[in-house]
Amino acid sequence: MKAVLMTAAGEPEVLQLQEVPEPKITQDTEMLVRLHAAGINPIDTKLRSRGTFYPEEMPAILGCDGAGVVEAVGSGVKRFRVGDEVYFCAGGLGKSGTGNYAQLTVVDQRWVARKPTSLSFAEAASAPLVLITAWEALYDRGRLEPGQKVLIHAGAGGVGHVAIQLAKLKGAEVCTTISSQEKARLVRQLGADHPIIYKQTDFVEATLDWTQGEGVDLAFDTVGGKSFYDTCGAVRVYGNIVTILEPNPSQGNLKTARQRNLSISLELMLTPALLGLAAAQEHQGEILTQCASLIDEGKLQVHLSHTFPLEEAAAAHQALETGSMTGKIALIIEN
Repeated sequence: MKAVLMTAAGEPEVLQLQEVPEPKITQDTEMLVRLHAAGINPIDTKLRSRGTFYPEEMPAILGCDGAGVVEAVGSGVKRFRVGDEVYFCAGGLGKSGTGNYAQLTVVDQRWVARKPTSLSFAEAASAPLVLITAWEALYDRGRLEPGQKVLIHAGAGGVGHVAIQLAKLKGAEVCTTISSQEKARLVRQLGADHPIIYKQTDFVEATLDWTQGEGVDLAFDTVGGKSFYDTCGAVRVYGNIVTILEPNPSQGNLKTARQRNLSISLELMLTPALLGLAAAQEHQGEILTQCASLIDEGKLQVHLSHTFPLEEAAAAHQALETGSMTGKIALIIEN
């Protein structure tokens, strides 16, 4: 089969289209999926530039997100049959025999959901990682409740644009940071109540003004760095902050968070895969099933902004690394 191999850590050029052996089902709960599209995420570019989690198993096929059609099933597969259209977030972290920048992949049925019927394969492939990340951050870590006020950073980005919609579906009020008037229009269309153009306005002051000086109940940080520490001042006393980045002590301190008695949570949706937590991975598959229903009911949308053919994976990485992308990117896989 054709696949894009990461031959070494480095610049996008290390991604090369090659012929490789087809993956094989080795467990009775696994399925062989013929991929029609693969999502591109920041974790892909990070692994490509610094090395995968399994450096001893190079070369690697990247890509956590995929969508395609079930081609074969193990003897223990009960939830799916050959011909089913599916989407999932699984593999792509450097482990041999996994990854979705390819024509075929093998995935356990427990982490898989039926593809939303209203989405193309490319749209579906762009969705799983960001859907799971936003869901876990807001609902599982942040324990978001109806009527609460939420600050979501980078609301026009991959995770942010989904988080806005999930927060609104929960009955929350949402303010969000964005970089331009164009992105402000997009997030308003997604339901944001108060866009904040952070290049023009101090987002902490704007958030406090919006909440009459009290601060939001929950802040979702998708940016990291100094923004994480600054965000602590925008959260109410005894409020919550969830971040998907590791706080860097050289860029701030937690004095404000301590003074305000904030609960700080770290969200890494890859934890179940990295630690082999089957029940947690199954929960993520259930999240995708619920999101598929919301998408098909018209209550949740995924903004796919760019697609590239599989052989142009390097160009897709370059586009993502510009840092100015709106929404998501996917690879189209011809079979």
